[in-house]
Parts: sequence; C-alpha cells; structure tokens
Amino acid sequence: MNIRDIMRASPVMPVIVLDRVDDAVPLARALVEGGIRVLEVTLRTPAALASIKAIAAAVPDAIVGVGTVTLPAQFAEVKAAGARFAVTPGLTAELAQAAKAAVMPLLPGVMTPSEVIAALAHGFDAMKLFPAEQAGGIGMLKAMGGPFADVLFCPTGGVTLESAPKFLALPNVACVGGSWLVPKDKVAAGDWGAITQLARGAAALKV
Repeated sequence: MNIRDIMRASPVMPVIVLDRVDDAVPLARALVEGGIRVLEVTLRTPAALASIKAIAAAVPDAIVGVGTVTLPAQFAEVKAAGARFAVTPGLTAELAQAAKAAVMPLLPGVMTPSEVIAALAHGFDAMKLFPAEQAGGIGMLKAMGGPFADVLFCPTGGVTLESAPKFLALPNVACVGGSWLVPKDKVAAGDWGAITQLARGAAALKV
C-alpha cells in the first residue's frame, strides 16, 4: 500500500502512546473491531517498538505504523518490528532519504507553505499538517488548497470528534489524526469495549 491508500483506509488515524506492551494487542483489536484499521504507534515510550512488533504479529487486519520518527536510523528499526508506514512531525533531507532507503511509505509533517514545497521536492505529495490547530486548522488547509491542489493532508494536533467532520469535508483532507480514540484512562483500565465504541464513532465519520 502507498501512503495515500493507507490514509484512505480509515477516516481517523489514532495517535497511540503505549506505556505497556501488554496493552498493545487488545487495544489494536478493539480499534479494528470498531472499524479503525490504521494505527499510528508513536515512538514516545520505551514500549513502542515491542508494541508495534506485537500488533504486527497478532492483529493482521491492522495497518500498523509508527509515529514520532525523528531519526534516520529509526526507519530500519521500525520496519524490522513490522511497521508498514511511518509518520514524522517534520521533514529533513536525511529523513526523506532514510524512508526511501527503507522502502517505507512516509507521511511527513509540515506546518508552512515552505515546508510543503520542501516535501514536494523530496517526492512527497501526501503530508501531515502538524500541529493542525496551531498551524491554522481548517482555514490553513483551505488556503493550502489553492497553490497545492494536488497535495493530500492528514491534519493532526488538536483535532477532536467534534471538529473532525469539518476537516474531513475538505477536498484536500483524506483523514485526521486523533488521540481521543485512545484515552489514557481507558487504556490503563483495560476498558477495550469503550475504545471499540469510540472507534465505531470515528469510523462512521467516513464520507
């Protein structure tokens, strides 16, 4: 799958921060059961790599990717763990080269028109607007649609269940990133039924 196919596979890409590897598989199963297949497990905790490996092995219906990639060496590590795509908060030439060397679909983070131009120069036409609300949200995406009509975005950062439909209604938005699908208290309590319900609500946003 290329990155555009992955973006279109779920209207919401949950931004997942896991403190315990034991939570990874039941969380992934709960999200997939609710209709959300694309999962972004962020490299923000020591449990991230092992969690990606566990999900990739045990939840074949999930399209598991890795977020918060900031170092070129991480691409080989996460690919070995089973990640099928990567997401970065920003983009450098070194990250772009490492993604291509790993043959891994990449959703690079951008915030400004100059960063969009730089990403295009590296061959990327699908990008994460991050942090979306701070970058101007819906107004910014509408403005970007003029000079960058062929760029597809996944706004992430500050997007909520309430604002997601407005983002998804834009022609240059394929999906949104959201942490509301994986509330820390529900994960800590192992309340997978509640997370499946949240996933069902998110999956229903598909237009």
